[in-house]
Amino acid sequence: MYTSPKLERFEEHVASKYQIYNSMLITLPFDNVGNTGIMLPLFAEVCESGFKNEWKPQQIFDFFSEKYLDSASEQEKIDLMFRFIQYVERQIVLFDAIEDSAFAIINNLDGANSVRNTKERAESKNRMPELKSFFEDFKIRTVLTAHPTQFYPGSVLGIITDLEESITANDLKRIKELLAQLGKTPFIKKDKPTPFDEAVSLTWYLENVFYETAGNIMQYFQKNVFAGELLQNQIINFGFWPGGDRDGNPFVTNEITLRVTDRLRTSILKCYYNDIRQLKRKLTFAGVDTIWTELEHKIYRSVFYSKGELYITLDEMKATLMQIRERIISNHQSLYLDDLDKFINKVNLFGFYFATLDVRQNSKIHDGVFDEIEKVAKEENLNVYPENYDNLSESERLNVLMDAKSNLTAELFEDENAKSTIDSIYAIKTIQENNGEYGANRYIISNTQSAQHILETYALFGLCGWENPTVDIVPLFETVEDLHNAEKIMDMLYSNAKYFEHLKRRNGKQTIMLGFSDGTKDGGYLMANWSIYKAKEALTAISRKYDVEVIFFDGRGGPPARGGGKTHKFYASLGPDIENKEIQITIQGQTISSNFGTLDSCRFNLENLLSAGVANQVFYKGDNKLSDSEKEILEELSNVSYQEYSNFKNHPKFIPYLERRSALKYYSLANIGSRPSKRSKSDTLDFEDLRAIPFVGAWSQLKQNVPGFFGVGTALKHFEENGNWDKIQKLYNDSLFFKTLIENSMMSLAKSFFPLTAYMKEDEEFGEFWEIIFNEFKETKRLLLKISGFETLMENYPDGKASIQMREQIVLPLLTIQQYALSKINELNANENRDEELVKVYEKIVMRSLFGNINASRNSA
Repeated sequence: MYTSPKLERFEEHVASKYQIYNSMLITLPFDNVGNTGIMLPLFAEVCESGFKNEWKPQQIFDFFSEKYLDSASEQEKIDLMFRFIQYVERQIVLFDAIEDSAFAIINNLDGANSVRNTKERAESKNRMPELKSFFEDFKIRTVLTAHPTQFYPGSVLGIITDLEESITANDLKRIKELLAQLGKTPFIKKDKPTPFDEAVSLTWYLENVFYETAGNIMQYFQKNVFAGELLQNQIINFGFWPGGDRDGNPFVTNEITLRVTDRLRTSILKCYYNDIRQLKRKLTFAGVDTIWTELEHKIYRSVFYSKGELYITLDEMKATLMQIRERIISNHQSLYLDDLDKFINKVNLFGFYFATLDVRQNSKIHDGVFDEIEKVAKEENLNVYPENYDNLSESERLNVLMDAKSNLTAELFEDENAKSTIDSIYAIKTIQENNGEYGANRYIISNTQSAQHILETYALFGLCGWENPTVDIVPLFETVEDLHNAEKIMDMLYSNAKYFEHLKRRNGKQTIMLGFSDGTKDGGYLMANWSIYKAKEALTAISRKYDVEVIFFDGRGGPPARGGGKTHKFYASLGPDIENKEIQITIQGQTISSNFGTLDSCRFNLENLLSAGVANQVFYKGDNKLSDSEKEILEELSNVSYQEYSNFKNHPKFIPYLERRSALKYYSLANIGSRPSKRSKSDTLDFEDLRAIPFVGAWSQLKQNVPGFFGVGTALKHFEENGNWDKIQKLYNDSLFFKTLIENSMMSLAKSFFPLTAYMKEDEEFGEFWEIIFNEFKETKRLLLKISGFETLMENYPDGKASIQMREQIVLPLLTIQQYALSKINELNANENRDEELVKVYEKIVMRSLFGNINASRNSA
């Protein structure tokens, strides 16, 4: 049977359907909808032709006003801009729903990177025993974070889900109803969400997507890889940050932490209850039905008649399920055994915790907390530290920290950070008592710059009376310098006999987190990725030396600038010198809804990660090992790129440009996330305190995407000018790692649109700075096309390219309106007698257009 190319499938099932359903929006019976729907295409056409003629956004809007608005007042123009924004927001929702509904058609769910294909490939190569052995140990972990890159309120997300189902069923009547509902539903959150609100939003995905998808994948493994044996290895598990991520978020309290984990436990028990109710209709056999009814009753009471009490333990539930399983096999010809096994696998996967809550705090906060502990210890004569502690060598201080014992409580402290940090240790213990060890068993220490930072974190548990804590201490290395020092820090830790004993109690494993987002912000795209690669090699080597199994946990965002892009190709490209028995990544904001928001997309992307591990460790083991000469080239590329990026970052106009020519400050004003947009409370913009999301997002709003490419073109040009292009070309042809970096950077270029801001080249203050960015963009584009042999960007991903182009076309009016509003704000601010109220109106336009731009450019921040 003929299968049409992906681009044809996209055109038929996404582009064409969008044109049809988009026309339905105009017919909605609301005031001004029809007029807005007629005017918007005219404005989009003026935008398109205007940018081709190098017009400024202000010229574009003024021309449109003169031609179509019949002497409109400024207020009438403003009203129309707001209506355009509202209309485009709904077009974006429609496009999302159509694209989600077509996911399984455009992407072959049983294709090259599926679990099924992996199994069949192993069979054809007589490597099934090897594959089974691999999955007895290998795991992936996706960690859901609530970083603010998602602007849709829950009500709109629900409409997207319903629209997707109706579009799949081609139910025109229901589609029209949902579009009408969409027209009446607010897109703006009036209040900033709390961390608990964020947790509730993400729990929806656990309940409605991950629970079922993971269960189906595990059942496939049991039946087709493990020949019906119950799985001992989880293979897939999940992490959770809302309610535990304290780093720079003053709104995460211990009360919130405990509420979130209670909610997670209640949610998983509800999922179990629903499955038990369904299975009850099948498990009607003598000797099984009564036991099943009793199980149902205990779970029901634990969910609906409980204030936290459990009427059954996890061990009791597992024992009951195994008892029933044995009876079905021995007495009832294994009838419905597959259904029961699927449920058992879910229980083994999710326990009573659903997803592991990670606690995270910044080392700078811990520094202050330990100063407070030392002060209080002296005042209370607690004998926590020896008197000469400050004069001890680093290794001696580490031993003191490992031996630190006390029974500190929050009441001993006046300092709020000390109180909440001490309380967080007791919260972890409470969660483990209520939800099991996996409810919360990781403490991540961000901005790790020394071994002392890690052991101070460990010491907190001893100081709170918790001997031999069942908790992993996870250092997070982010900046280029921290990545460079990581090996030395871990060497010092591993050589500490007492910490090594702790690791032995933790199954000989050490998790290390590496931050792509802040790495890119600090060092630029190439240097960040290469520094992380080198750090992983060095940390693997030092861990193997001490017989420690290192697990890498990657802090990734959606776009390539934050470690996103074709993530599975990155993991498939890692050679044998990087430990890869587990793949752990953060997924956040739109990445959750766009890559894991439906059963099909979730299955596809989880299986992509699983197949990446297999490719690297089974099918191509050793093939992706970089040679010394390839490493030398990557080192030189990264250094040249880093120098160019550093010069750019240190340009005197760098911070002013972001402050006054981008939408950066509007991230902090938007009610989209509970976390502040920067770590400090300072009024001035400090680059070090600036978070990666608003940083990357600001460049994305400008359609310049600097963090995803700046320095790449300069680095490639360096080899071209030195007559060494053949080395670069060979590296691209031979190294999957380098090719993946290039392809992901190409995606950043494809999402850029410099005509939008070309007017800035005439800007007296920022014209030269804009030219620096544009020139690097042009060189990078030229050389990426040269090295790939493509005529256009993303030529090898035609469907992805088409999706980006359609989204950019939909959102072009919003981008134009945003730049127009920013220009008006700058113009008004330059006037001594500025109209404060009018400034606020245009600032609101910037913020509202920011929402739509982000949602349209899935994973743009």
